[in-house]
Amino acid sequence: MPCLQSESLECMDPDRTTPGPSSAAGTEESLRRETVTAPLIVKDMSWFFSPLWNPRSKTRSTRFEDGVKSKQVEAWLDDHSDFTSSYFLRRASSVSGPQAESPLPRVPRSSSDHSDLLRKGHHHLRPSSPINSSRMSALMYRPVPLSSHLSAPPDCMDRFSPEVLVNHCPCSPRSPRSPFPPHSSRFSFSPCLSRIHPSSPDIPHSPHPLYPTATNSALCGHGEYCPWMMEFLRGGLSSMGSVGELCQGAVLHTGELLAAECCCLSLVKKDCGGSNSLKEVVAPTALGCLSEGILYSHAHLELLKGIMECAVATGSPMNLRDMSGDSRFGLDDDQSSKIRTVLIVPIKNHRGEVVGVAVMINKRNCCNGSVSVFTNMDEKVLSNHMDVLGLVLDNVQLYESSRQEAKRSQALIEMAQVLSKKHCSFDVLLSKMAATIMPFTHAQYCTIFIPGKQTLDENDQISFSNVIHLECEELGSTCQIYRRERDISDIDQSHALQSMVAMETLKRSQISEETITSLVCCPVRNERSANVIAVCQLMKKWSIDSDDMEAFNRYDERLLEDLALYCGLAMQYVKAVLITEERRASIEVTQEVLAYHITAAEQEIQALLEASIPSAESLHMLDFHFSEFGLPEERSTQATIRMFLDLNLVQDFNIDYKTLCQWVLSVRRGYRNSVPYHNWSHALSTAQSMFAMLMATDQLKTIFSRLEILALMIATLNHDIDHRGVNNSYIERTQQPLAQLYGHSSLENHHYNLCIFILDNTGSQILSSLSAEDHRAVLHMLKRAILATDLNVYMERRTEFFNLAKKSRVNWKSEKKKDLLRSMLMTASDLSAITKPWPEQKRIANLVTMEFFAQGDKEKQEFKIKPIDIMNRENSPRLPYMQVEYIDDICYPLYKAVSRLFDTCSPLLAGCKKNRANWMHLVMEAQEENCENTSCVTLKTQLEE
Repeated sequence: MPCLQSESLECMDPDRTTPGPSSAAGTEESLRRETVTAPLIVKDMSWFFSPLWNPRSKTRSTRFEDGVKSKQVEAWLDDHSDFTSSYFLRRASSVSGPQAESPLPRVPRSSSDHSDLLRKGHHHLRPSSPINSSRMSALMYRPVPLSSHLSAPPDCMDRFSPEVLVNHCPCSPRSPRSPFPPHSSRFSFSPCLSRIHPSSPDIPHSPHPLYPTATNSALCGHGEYCPWMMEFLRGGLSSMGSVGELCQGAVLHTGELLAAECCCLSLVKKDCGGSNSLKEVVAPTALGCLSEGILYSHAHLELLKGIMECAVATGSPMNLRDMSGDSRFGLDDDQSSKIRTVLIVPIKNHRGEVVGVAVMINKRNCCNGSVSVFTNMDEKVLSNHMDVLGLVLDNVQLYESSRQEAKRSQALIEMAQVLSKKHCSFDVLLSKMAATIMPFTHAQYCTIFIPGKQTLDENDQISFSNVIHLECEELGSTCQIYRRERDISDIDQSHALQSMVAMETLKRSQISEETITSLVCCPVRNERSANVIAVCQLMKKWSIDSDDMEAFNRYDERLLEDLALYCGLAMQYVKAVLITEERRASIEVTQEVLAYHITAAEQEIQALLEASIPSAESLHMLDFHFSEFGLPEERSTQATIRMFLDLNLVQDFNIDYKTLCQWVLSVRRGYRNSVPYHNWSHALSTAQSMFAMLMATDQLKTIFSRLEILALMIATLNHDIDHRGVNNSYIERTQQPLAQLYGHSSLENHHYNLCIFILDNTGSQILSSLSAEDHRAVLHMLKRAILATDLNVYMERRTEFFNLAKKSRVNWKSEKKKDLLRSMLMTASDLSAITKPWPEQKRIANLVTMEFFAQGDKEKQEFKIKPIDIMNRENSPRLPYMQVEYIDDICYPLYKAVSRLFDTCSPLLAGCKKNRANWMHLVMEAQEENCENTSCVTLKTQLEE
C-alpha cells in the first residue's frame, strides 16, 4: 500500500493475528483512538493490486483510510526502542547462516505469500556480514506502511525486512507501496517512519537517507509500480493495440508474477444464434527456462478447453492443485506429467458477465524449477489482474463499438445523400448506394440481384432478371469502385436465392485450401407488401493489415442490412417518382381536355364580342331586387360585361375586350346546369348584388381600392363554380377526392382553384396586364373572398363584424378590417336571394329545397342515416318554419349590421324583413290547420325580439 504523507495505512492482511505484550496492546489502543480519518489522495494504482482488494467484494475487512500519523509512529518507536532493536536484530540474524548458499536473500514462506516472486533484490546480504550503518540507513529511512497492530508476531513483520521492502512487487499479495514515482522530490524522506531511536545500543544511527534508483521501477517486482497497468494509464486506449496483444500482455505478465510454467487465455464469442463459445486468443505459452520445451498434445488442449468451459459456466475461479489425483479428469501418465496444477480465473465485465477465462499451468520456483501449487493469494492476484483486463476489454469493446457506429452513421449519411439526389436511372442510384458501403466493409465485390415481375422460370424456380455488380480495386491507400456489366448467368445466384427464399440474412465463411468463401447476403423487402424485391450480396472481405481474406463481422452485416433498407426505400422512391410522373402527365392531359371543353366556342365569343351591351338601367342591374329569372343566357353574359364596364374595370386594368368575353363565357360553362340552385344564375345574382352595393355606396368605392373591387367581382362570379349540388359535410363523409385534396372547405377551395385555372387558360387571361405584385395581391384576395362564402367561416368571423357595426365610426384603413368587410359583403351577396321580391324568393327557396332534399335522399341510401331537418324530405311541410329560422339565425343579423354601416344597403334588410313576414304568414296558416302550439310559441317569441 502507498505511504500517503502523514497518514499510514492499516495492515491489509485479514489472516493476521496480533498477540503481543499488553503494553503494545495498550499503546495500540491509544493510537487507535487518535487515528486520523481524513480522506486520502492515492497517487498510483498499487493499492488496486492488493490481494485483499477485490472490486467484486461487497464488504472489506479494512479501510484504506484507517491509519496513524507519522509523528505518532515515531513517538511509539521512540517509546519502545527495546522492541524495535530486538526485532531488527532478529530479522538480521535470520538471513545469515542457513541461507548462505543462496545467492538471493530468502524470506520464510507461508501458505499464502509470494516471497518466491520477491527474491530478485538489488541489495544482497553476505551470509555472515554484520549490520552496518548503511544497511541500517535503509532500515531507518525506507518508506514502510506501519500497521496500527504494532504488536504483531515476527512472521507478520517479515515485510519490514530491507530486502522485502526493496524487492516487493506491487502486484504481490503483501507488498508495501509508495505513491511517489522514482526520483520524486517527495520521496526524499519518508514521513511514515522516522529514524529509529538513537539510544538503541546495537543499531548505529546514520543521518543519510536512501533514495530509490532508476532500477527500482524498471520491471514489476523491482519497484513500486506495475508496468502493465501503468502502460494503460500512460497511453490510454489508443496505445493498447489489438485485443490479442492486450490479452497476451496481461496473461504473460501475470504468468511471470505467479511463476507459472505455462499460461493461455480465451475469450467468449457469441454466435448469431445466441450461444457462447470460447475463442483462443493466447495459445498455451511456455514461461520460464524449464518450460521452454513443453509441448501440449491435442488431448491436453481438449482437457484445458473443458476446464475453461466449466469456469465460464460457473463464473467462479478454479484452483486445481493436484490434477493427477482428481478423479474428475482421469488423466493418463503423459497428461499428469505435463499438467499438474491449474489455476483458472474467469474474466468479467462491469456487468458481471463472463467475457473470457485465463489459465495458469504448473507453478514453479524461479531458482530450481521445482513445482508447487498455486495459493489463494495467487488466485487473488490473478483475479485482480483479470478484473482490470475485463474492464479494459469492456472499454475496448465500447470504443470499437462507438468507432463502428461512427462509420455506420457516416455510411448512412452518405447513402441518404445519394438517395436525396436526382439520378438518371434506377441502376445508377443503386450502384452509388452500394458503392458507399464497400470501403467500410472492405468487400471486393458487391452484387444486387433484382427479380423480374415473373420470378418463376420454366421449372417453377425463383430466378433473377437483372443484376448490378460492383468491384473494388485498391489503389494504394484509396480504392476505386467500378461497375462491371455482367450477365446474370455468369454470377453464382445460389446464396442470393437462399436468402430470398428464407427472407433473412445469410452468412457464409469458409477458408480452406480447396475453397475460399466469404460472403453475406441480405434480402431487400417491400415495406408495404413484405415481399422480397431484391437481394444485396457482399463477397470477399480483405484484411486491412494483410492480403488474407477474413469473414464478414456483425458490423458488416448491419451495414449490408442498412444498404438493403435504403435500396428498398430507393426502389419505392423510384416507383413513386415514376407514378408521380405518370400522374402528372395524366393531369396535364386532363387539364388540356378540361381547357378545351370549358372554353367557349369561337362562334359564341364572336357573337358576344359583336353584341350591343344593354345599359345597367335597362337590365335593372342597379336594383337590389334584380331577378335573373327568365333572363336569356346571352343577356346574362351581356349583363356581366356591363358590370365590368360600368365599374371601369376594363379601362383601369387594360383588359382586352375579347379576352373578357371569352373569360365570361368560360366561367358560365364552368357551372353545372344539372344543379338546381348553385348554377350560373346564382353566380350572376351574387355578382349583381355586389355590383349594386358598390354602385350605390360611394363609401365602399372609397374604402376599397380598384384592385379590391376587381377581386370582389371576379370572386362573386366564381364563388360556386363547378358546384356538385352537395355540401362539404357530404363530400367529407363520402371521402371524395375533393375532401382528400383540401381537407376543409373542400368546395370553396375547389371553386378557387378552378377560378385560377380559367384565369390562366389561354384566351381568358384578364389579369395579364397586372404587375407581378398586383397579380399576387388579387389572387390572395380572391382566395380569401371565395373561402368566406363557407358559412362556417362566416359564423366564426361575424361577431367581430357585428361589434364593428355597433360603433359610431369605423376606420377602414386597416387591412384586417378591410378583409373582414370584404368577407361579410361576399356572404351578403351570396345570401341575397332572401332579400328578393316574394315570388322570386319563394321560387329560389323551392330550388334550394330540391337540392337539399336530393342530398338527404343520398345520405339515407348510402349511409342509412336520418338527414338533418333541412335535408329531410319528410320535413317539406315545415319549410316555412325552417325558412324563418334561417332568416333569424343567419341572414337578418348580417343585413342589419351592413345596413347600419352603410345606409344605401338598407333595401337588403327591408327585403329580408318582408320575406320573413311572408314565411311567418305561411307558418301561421300551417298552425291553424295543424294546431302546432309549440311552434307558435317559439316563433312569436322570435318575432317580438
